[in-house]
Amino acid sequence: MPALDAHLPTWADLNQRHPSTALLLGNGASRALWKPFGYFSLYEQAQQVRHKGLGVSDQALFKAVGSELFEPLLSSLNTTVRTNAALAINSTAPLNRYYSIKEALIHAVRAVHLPWPLFDASARAAINQALRQYRNVYTSNYDLILPWAVADNPEGFASLFDEQGFFDVRRTASEGTRILHLHGGMHLLKLPDGSTRQRSAAQAELLEGFAVNIPGEVPLFINESRSEDKLRAIRHSDYLAWSLGELAREQGSLCLFGQHLDSSDQHLLDAIRQARPRHLTIAIRPLSEASIINQKQHFIDRFGDLEQISLHFFDASSHPMGLAELAISVPAAFNRRH
Repeated sequence: MPALDAHLPTWADLNQRHPSTALLLGNGASRALWKPFGYFSLYEQAQQVRHKGLGVSDQALFKAVGSELFEPLLSSLNTTVRTNAALAINSTAPLNRYYSIKEALIHAVRAVHLPWPLFDASARAAINQALRQYRNVYTSNYDLILPWAVADNPEGFASLFDEQGFFDVRRTASEGTRILHLHGGMHLLKLPDGSTRQRSAAQAELLEGFAVNIPGEVPLFINESRSEDKLRAIRHSDYLAWSLGELAREQGSLCLFGQHLDSSDQHLLDAIRQARPRHLTIAIRPLSEASIINQKQHFIDRFGDLEQISLHFFDASSHPMGLAELAISVPAAFNRRH
């Protein structure tokens, strides 16, 4: 067990001694690139957007189901619309709420997401290169950073979707770095039967048209909420359930970057504890000596009782995903517009 002091080796030094075969990214990784990703809650953001935010009736639906997740509610409304049509029930209320909530979701995401023109080719190439150093890359982020970075140079990355864009569990052992979106992504769609389709579009269009899909499909990503709500939604998706299962079998050396594993991600913590990887290398932001020690203690409290796991900490700013030169400045016009 590492001593609780403020010393943090660099990523290069630590990775030389304990090479990581897998990477788990959290919201801190996206925030390091684009600060507006630090929003607290997409649900709250959807209430605050200037135009076409969540209305009173929309918010009442979220309150009724006791969750702030968009995907399960949109899926339920879709099912209600199709059921009403089959029973010849003449009610437009479910369809109206479906479009209203989806439109609020679109505006909320666009209010915080990195615009495609600001994500230059050099930054995408650097992230692409950083990702391909691992066999498996897990991410709990649903933004388009990884899909955009991989699309520039997909050679060397495994394809988990078939030629029609559908997730195919038979392709999961394919060669190359596998990118697993544990909470879905803006490039993914869920069908009524629980299957998953990946949208194919020009990179800029992935953001502009992420929620434009055929009837019966809803955006597949799980926003901020309680861990038990997230896990319930994961179990209703073939792709998400498989991805979480893969994390629970990750027994090599796992690097955590930008991933705090707080109570809202208890399901991810449980998966890692079940897998019991030989080494956990954990990125720490060196804000102050006290902060470093507190962050170390945070992870020791979560894994210190497992003798099979060896914990190692390193300076997050030295990792290829955390380099200062990758950070993108937020234009004043972006803040004024949103």
